[in-house]
Amino acid sequence: MTTTDLWDRYRSHLCIVEALDLRVDVSRMHFPAGFMDRMATPMAHAFDAMATLEKGAIANPDEDRMVGHYWLRAPELAPRPALSSAIIETRERIADFARDVHAGTIRPQRADRFEHVLVIGIGGSALGPQFVADALATRDDPMRAHFFDNTDPDGMARVIARLGEALERTLTVVISKSGGTAETRNGMLFARRAYERAGLDFARHAVAITGDGSDLDRTASASGWLERFPMWDWVGGRASVLAAVGLLPAALQGFDVDALLDGAREMDVATRRHEVASNPAALLALMWHHAGDGRGTKDMVVLPYADRLLLFSRYLQQLVMESLGKERDLDGNVVHQGMSVYGNKGSTDQHAYVQQLRDGVNNFFVTFIHVLHDGDGDPLEVEPDVRIGDYLTGFLLGTRAALFDADRESITITVPDVRERSIGALIALYERAVGLYATLVGVNAYDQPGVEAGKRAAGSVLELQKALLDALRADPAPRSAAELARAAGRPDHIEQSWTILEHLAANGRLERSGSGPDGARYRVS
Repeated sequence: MTTTDLWDRYRSHLCIVEALDLRVDVSRMHFPAGFMDRMATPMAHAFDAMATLEKGAIANPDEDRMVGHYWLRAPELAPRPALSSAIIETRERIADFARDVHAGTIRPQRADRFEHVLVIGIGGSALGPQFVADALATRDDPMRAHFFDNTDPDGMARVIARLGEALERTLTVVISKSGGTAETRNGMLFARRAYERAGLDFARHAVAITGDGSDLDRTASASGWLERFPMWDWVGGRASVLAAVGLLPAALQGFDVDALLDGAREMDVATRRHEVASNPAALLALMWHHAGDGRGTKDMVVLPYADRLLLFSRYLQQLVMESLGKERDLDGNVVHQGMSVYGNKGSTDQHAYVQQLRDGVNNFFVTFIHVLHDGDGDPLEVEPDVRIGDYLTGFLLGTRAALFDADRESITITVPDVRERSIGALIALYERAVGLYATLVGVNAYDQPGVEAGKRAAGSVLELQKALLDALRADPAPRSAAELARAAGRPDHIEQSWTILEHLAANGRLERSGSGPDGARYRVS
């Protein structure tokens, strides 16, 4: 293809959202002639399904729930006035609370002001707020964000150690819809102990974001926490970053919440268009379908050329993979759908895995994210007429060209900057693309049966651990994993038993003699 041909193709396949100065270029995707026409009917069905969803249809039949994250930035579109009022009221309460915290009206037990916020959540209750925090944080923010996003005690201890004496100036936000999520509960208990060891009343430093009447809601109310904000059952965790889950931490950090929502709202307007050429989310969905033959046979590699977008691929992993990774389609047929997502950042990726992208197995397509404004860094000129930031553009265009020459497909998304409006737009763009693509491939983007199965399996492992400890206490004689599994009534779970016993012994909770799955013997310390 000549440079003139490529320029003509670029102009033909460039979608511009003027209100956001955002562009989606699919000219380097090798979809065949007639592809858009062939997909016109399925795409029309996807548009209709999305419109029905936005009007309040039950989109998560497993839980009999609507899916209303689009209403968060356009409350007037909610199907019932009570929902619109709840969204608006919550936004106002978040703004008031953040203002009072910044002013010192709401203050910690032993300090004048809160200067840090510790967010405790997992999955969508952490990934979205983490992405926004990392993308938008500056040294002048009124509060700095920290996260417990796992049930790893060493990870939590590291966060508490970094806070040090600043713990007394730290506001903790605990996020769990049900209030029963084990990882979040464990994080809350770990944080509460840290406050208590520092001689602080946890309740005077704690806020809950949870479902009405949940275990967490009752705990926060009974203990007199500073405030409680809602998590609605019609907002899924992976789409909750523009609900209280993401807006409260953002407001506490001093980010422009209204601009976040405005960017998402403008993108929603653009992605409701039924003309594919002017709908960036529809273009993304169709390119995903083309690249993976509608079966997810190729991975999505996300390469943002901006340090502030490093966590975007992690955020998209949940949004895309939890939404699309389904065993069955809407008719109950086994289809094993999905699309893997990974990424780093440019130009770091060029010194990591671009070698394989260029010369290795062709099982992917790339999404480049180009940021026009260099941000607030020092505009150092390193060569005549060449600044540091110019290299980012150079490496992006060079890598894209090298991949294209090797017959590797790519999409390029261009945003003006990494500020609140652009971040809101990117969030909304991918939310809509995921929903449209799910309809194209016939799966429900809004349930997560595999996640629930994993939680149940984890629960059974902890029950086994309790049974093993009961067996050890009942008979102090050293025994093997196989013997203890039988004593615990789980003779078919010897491997799991051995792994559990090894973990307990490594942490000083059991004594072990011998080694290996057959030779090790365990007893209570």
